[in-house]
Amino acid sequence: MTGKTPPVVIRRFGIGLVALALAATACTSGTAETQSGGSEPTDAAPPAELVIAPEDGAGEVAPNSPVRVTAENGVITDVQVAQSVVDEASTTGEEQDPGLYDMTGTLNGDGTEWVSDWNLRPGSEVVVTATAENDAGEETELVHEFTTLAAVPGQRLELASNYPSSGDTVGVGMPIVINFDLPVTNKEQVENSMEVVSEQGIAGAWNWTNDQTAVFRPEEYWDPHQAVTVDLHLAGVEASEGVYGVKNYQIDFEVGRELIATMHVPDHEMVITVDGEHERTIPVSNGQATRRFDTTSSGVHVLMERYEQITMDSSTVGIAEDSPGSYSVEVQYAVRTSNSGEFVHEASYNPAIGSANTSHGCTNLRMEDAQWFFENTLMGDVLNTTGTDREFEWNNGWGFWQKSWDDWLAESVTGEPQITDGSGTPGSVHGEQ
Repeated sequence: MTGKTPPVVIRRFGIGLVALALAATACTSGTAETQSGGSEPTDAAPPAELVIAPEDGAGEVAPNSPVRVTAENGVITDVQVAQSVVDEASTTGEEQDPGLYDMTGTLNGDGTEWVSDWNLRPGSEVVVTATAENDAGEETELVHEFTTLAAVPGQRLELASNYPSSGDTVGVGMPIVINFDLPVTNKEQVENSMEVVSEQGIAGAWNWTNDQTAVFRPEEYWDPHQAVTVDLHLAGVEASEGVYGVKNYQIDFEVGRELIATMHVPDHEMVITVDGEHERTIPVSNGQATRRFDTTSSGVHVLMERYEQITMDSSTVGIAEDSPGSYSVEVQYAVRTSNSGEFVHEASYNPAIGSANTSHGCTNLRMEDAQWFFENTLMGDVLNTTGTDREFEWNNGWGFWQKSWDDWLAESVTGEPQITDGSGTPGSVHGEQ
């Protein structure tokens, strides 16, 4: 924008072609002309009229303002929204696929109103080109240009981390975990800016574990062997007062085969099925249960990070060195199942594997079985444990399946499920309209 208000451009097409067609008809139908007796021509259809908001030439438009196009005397046939960032302070300078910012919109039933689905990029020049058609097929085009408010350094919401990452293959219990770099207070707008699409559509919903972490979980485990895409339309969303998202992101991952591990702790074994078929039974030793800390938790665990070698140190979970019950031991092939210190790992030093529960709460395996478990499981695979009096907490690691679907949905700020079939999110991403 140069400070000069651009002209409103209105073009109408098709009138000449209609006149030409009528002339050709008259030349080839002399009988019809005689029968008409020179009757008066009918009134021409009025041209379609378009209105676009925000207004033409506006500056510093709030990025979370909707683009709205309305038509009278016709129907909207096309809307194009082009965005060019002109304030580099509103970006990170990182190269991105321009397609991440393609604007889609929703047209009402009679074709007279179109509203943008997503917000606008902060600090950008926006050109909206709308076309409508009247009853006679004549077109009207209207163009508006305006600029959006730039994001202020220090008040730009960005993605801090996410699980899974693009390219990952995960298990059927995998949640989608989004960590932001700043607190979010407008959680409903942010939830509606994050669209999950899977090849096999299913109902799901977002919950917040804190003001900076949102988690998506489907109603049931993901169907195996499918692709999932997470479109984070964060650019322009007002996360909190004066704090705007500045970038869009896309995460693409695969759901692999369905691996479910089950343990009834008193039985001293883990049973593994893959795609519904028995794969392996592994002897184990679980927590000795002399205190809560030493008790393996019962519930649906999701496999998390993994280490080929790690030191199991009780001081990391609040038991000071040299205090009763403290320990420090090197183990191999460790897979985390909670944030409170539970792992499935090799414990060659434990002679009670398969016969007694003597661990400090972890699931101990023999070396061969631990290596197999490490190499053949994925982040997101499910470990369902029963038989103890310590219930696994829903917010301990990825214990999100501990909540019923009704409870999970009730805790979503939108209160409505998001169907992962590409039909969009439950509500608006925009601010006050």
